[in-house]
This record gives sequence, C-alpha cells and structure tokens, in this order.
Amino acid sequence: MSSPPDEPTRAALTAAHARAAGFLDLRCTGPIAFGTSGTTAGRRADHLWLRVSRSSRTRAPRPTGQGALGAEQLLPDSVLRPRIHRTVDWIDGEHFYKGDLADFAGTAISTTPDLRHDPGLDDTWWHTLKTALADTATATGTKATPHQAWIDKNIPQYLGIPAPTGIERVTGHGDLQWANLTQEPLALLDWERWGLVPIGYDPAMLWANSLQVPAIADRIRTEFADTFASSAGRVGELIALAEMLQAVDRGYYPGLAPLLADRARELIGATAPPTGRHGPGGSRSRRSASSPSRRQLP
Repeated sequence: MSSPPDEPTRAALTAAHARAAGFLDLRCTGPIAFGTSGTTAGRRADHLWLRVSRSSRTRAPRPTGQGALGAEQLLPDSVLRPRIHRTVDWIDGEHFYKGDLADFAGTAISTTPDLRHDPGLDDTWWHTLKTALADTATATGTKATPHQAWIDKNIPQYLGIPAPTGIERVTGHGDLQWANLTQEPLALLDWERWGLVPIGYDPAMLWANSLQVPAIADRIRTEFADTFASSAGRVGELIALAEMLQAVDRGYYPGLAPLLADRARELIGATAPPTGRHGPGGSRSRRSASSPSRRQLP
C-alpha cells in the first residue's frame, strides 16, 4: 500500500534520479515529486517527465510485457497515458532502478489515492475514462493482479469468507485511484500493476477511494452500474474491498475504515467481517484467519 518515503529513501531516490538524468543526457528542472508508493521519484525535463523507480535487484530485468514499458508496447494508442520515449535500467547494490522518460501528462487529481474533495469532473471526463478502460480491456495482459495466492490468503482474513476460484479477469489498469488520474485532459498514470484484473476490480478500487466524497462515489456506481451488478463484478468488488481493508489494517485510510466495513457487511451479509488487527470502525477485535466464516461469495 501507499507509504511516503522516509528521508534516507528520498535521498537515495533523488541521487538515482540525477544518475538517470545523466545517463539520458537530460536537464531536469522544478521540484522532485515522490510517488505514493514510496519507491518512485519524478521530475520535469522540458515537456517530458523522468520517472525513476527502485525495487529489489531480484526484480531485474524487467519482465516482458509488464509494467510501464509493457504498457507502452502492448496497449492500444487510444488508451490515454504518458507515452514512453526512452528507458534506462541499472543495478546498484541490492536495488534495481528503472528510469522512464515519458510525456508530461499534467498534475494528478489528488496527491493521495483516496479523494478528499470533489474535483468537479464533467460528463466528457467520465465518458473518456470508461472508453480508456474499455480500450485497455482489448490488450493482452501477461500478469494477474492481484494474484490468486494473495486472494486465497486475504479474502478469508479480511472478509471472513472462502476465497473465490475461477475468477473472471479482464485486462485492466490494476491501480485505478485518484493519484493516478489527471483531469484536463484525462490521462491514466502509473502502469506498473496493469494486467489481468478481476472484472469490476478497477471501478471498485476507484469507488472505494472515493467514499469520503459521496457525490463522486455515487457517480462511479452509476457509470459502472452493469459491472457492479454482475456476479463477476461483485467478486471483483470484494477483492478490492479486501485490499483496502488490508491497507486500513496497516494504518492507512482511517477515514475510509468504517465505510469500507459497511460495504463489506452489505455484500457478504455478515454482522462484522474480520479486518486483521483492527475491526470495522477501528475496534481492536480480531478473528483468526484460519477459521473464517463459511459464507459464500455472491
């Protein structure tokens, strides 16, 4: 989940960004921006944007068809996103660094994944978002997000029901939240998690991150009504809720905690689904993940 980098990480990412700029012979200007993942740093380079990310050296080299470079290669041109022009990768110690020089797409709607204020999005914006997701679905995804092992562990732990099997998936963004969307014009940012997502997972994640702004949350339910109403879409929504409840369990999104728990109870018909260390609404109750309620997914 999202976690801003600490000072040593910020310093390491800043140095790595300068190194990538040197490799690509770029002059970057303006303030450096650290991503909500805590592992990325970006900065303007004229009309372009240089983004550098850091992970374990065991993740080198980049998997074919995955991440931002895979999105550049495999997604249709109609999917609105920053297009990548050049890349540079290197290993330093225990870390693998990736540098992507892409179009500057503008400022994200929110500095946090969860929305705090109504951005005033018009009908054209919503239509364009739906079109972008539909066009994304036509691409060939090569990675399951989230993967089945995560689902098998966390659906019982955070929802108290057996994990679904035979999940219907579609190619999607995989991290659809407000820090990854721009407004005018719309662009979808950060394609590191894109791939085969459960049907309904993308709109459900966006909806869950909008619960503190009811007008936007309601608009998402309206725009994607058919998906939310389908059996596959409800499974995707439950998986998204489990992921958000895991984040709450780790100390993120305290304002969303009771709202997420309410929706989980509504979907599974439970009095109170387990949510790890923190029960719904911030209580300290916990049900063992090894003995979940045996309610079935809808």
